[in-house]
Amino acid sequence: MTAPNRPGTPDTPDGPEVRACFLRIDGVPLHVRTEGSGPVCLLTGGLGSSWFDWDLVVPFLTPYRTVVRFDRPGYGLSAAEPATGRPAPTVAGEAERIRAVLDGLGLRGPCTVAGHSVAGFHVEGFARLHPERTAGLVLVDSSVAPMARPYPAPAVRDLAARTVAGAARALAVPYLFGPTVRRVTARLSTVRREDLAPAPLVRHCYRTGRALRALLRENGRFLDMAAELDELRLTRPLPEDLPVTVLAADDGCRTVRTETWLAEQRELAALLGADYRTTAPAGHLVMFDRPDAVASAILDTR
Repeated sequence: MTAPNRPGTPDTPDGPEVRACFLRIDGVPLHVRTEGSGPVCLLTGGLGSSWFDWDLVVPFLTPYRTVVRFDRPGYGLSAAEPATGRPAPTVAGEAERIRAVLDGLGLRGPCTVAGHSVAGFHVEGFARLHPERTAGLVLVDSSVAPMARPYPAPAVRDLAARTVAGAARALAVPYLFGPTVRRVTARLSTVRREDLAPAPLVRHCYRTGRALRALLRENGRFLDMAAELDELRLTRPLPEDLPVTVLAADDGCRTVRTETWLAEQRELAALLGADYRTTAPAGHLVMFDRPDAVASAILDTR
């Protein structure tokens, strides 16, 4: 089959070869998937996301890019971090995890990094801390928290998150309700009002206590990571020639909430000197509603 000039079709009816493996990063086995060929792009999802949340985007990319996806500890098929003795998530730590994943695959050249929601913090941190490894930066409906002020006692907050997750697991809460909560959340995050992820995978990945613990720990560190990124913006500038795109989801509703969100996304783009794009109609899970727009934003960075 002849490859199309622009994204729009998979490169074969069955899709490209998928190379799945587990890489031990900092002692934790991480699920990693690589497919396609060409310049490398890495996709990383938001709070509570798994690799398959990018499934609709990947076929638009693989005729032109080597696509890397991975699950952070506790999500998808990745193992959980040890219950104790590990620091709570940080922007620098997640940037280092991205670098380690790429190194583990032998992909040491420049890479376009795309992050959805809170992972926008992670990929921007990667671009600032590893500019020589970054070919492009795409923020997909990225989290924003201007002038963030973290709550006090981060260690206590992290302990509380782990304790709540442990108690919920002992009561079988994730097993009983995890997939349903995932389904409802996804439906509320799309204009389609449906979760397009495969039901068996949702059941397998969201019945586990490890996913809940990862989610609570990341959520508890949201403002801390936002403040950390603010500091990096002051001390570690992005390369002047780095292509940066902010892709914002517009659900088509002219509500105060939507207008406020789009204004925040415009301000983020202005702060980063980025190309600002909107896609409509689309909910926060842009990858479900407009996978073509997400792919175009990635392909246009290089």
